[in-house]
Amino acid sequence: MQKWRLIHSGYTSGARNMAIDEAITVAVGEGSVPPTIRFYGWNPPCLSLGYAQKAGEVEWEVCRQYGVDVVRRPTGGRAILHDQEVTYSLTAPEEDPLVSGSILESYLKISRGLLAGMEKIGIKAEIVSHKDLSGLGTGACFDSPSFYELVVQGRKAVGSAQTRKNGTVLQHGSIIRELDVEQLFAVLHFPKSEIRARMKEAFKNKACSLQEVAGRSLTDQEIIQAMGQGFAEGLGIDLVTGSLSKRELELAEELELNKYNSVEWNQKR
Repeated sequence: MQKWRLIHSGYTSGARNMAIDEAITVAVGEGSVPPTIRFYGWNPPCLSLGYAQKAGEVEWEVCRQYGVDVVRRPTGGRAILHDQEVTYSLTAPEEDPLVSGSILESYLKISRGLLAGMEKIGIKAEIVSHKDLSGLGTGACFDSPSFYELVVQGRKAVGSAQTRKNGTVLQHGSIIRELDVEQLFAVLHFPKSEIRARMKEAFKNKACSLQEVAGRSLTDQEIIQAMGQGFAEGLGIDLVTGSLSKRELELAEELELNKYNSVEWNQKR
């Protein structure tokens, strides 16, 4: 059984979170640290854009008024409003059989860990397959499930995105404890208010929060514990609690300052 590192990072800014995720990919790619699963939160709340998403899909002034950060992820996908949630990131060498294969194949392998974690919370979820996908949505990640993501009663429960870099797979995702649909649609741009209202109502039937489907209050720590156990069982790994290395901390500081806090990166498209 492989030993992977487990990190609990607490709550920090969007730029810092993305910088840490990238720093981990560098260290894992170098072989200086083991494959890593990290759980973290966001303070202040943050709207993260997919790597190729257009900056024009954001209401930048509304974000400032709400005190919501904006950061561009190194991964693809659409916008996610990170607030009342637990976020996970998983980083491993591309050739590791636990995540190897195409993006879809690795999505399926990782989703098995997420599925096991949901079961430990007491939520019956299922993994979406190719044939279940249809239609187009808004700029919001939770507007529709991607290949091999989790749904509960047909609604998306976890939003994940992936990239390959430095010889590693990085997948991170949003596990929503409580969903604020009003705020999400306030910070996304729509050409007309009527379109915003129509899309917002449709969205409510496509996404769900853990507390809603569990029918009870959940703490972040409860979610983290369940998901950690789920990853361990679903992937067949031994998770050993650790911390960031000196190399990772130094690189994260550099990336936070020069990349993820820069207008050039966050508004590049």
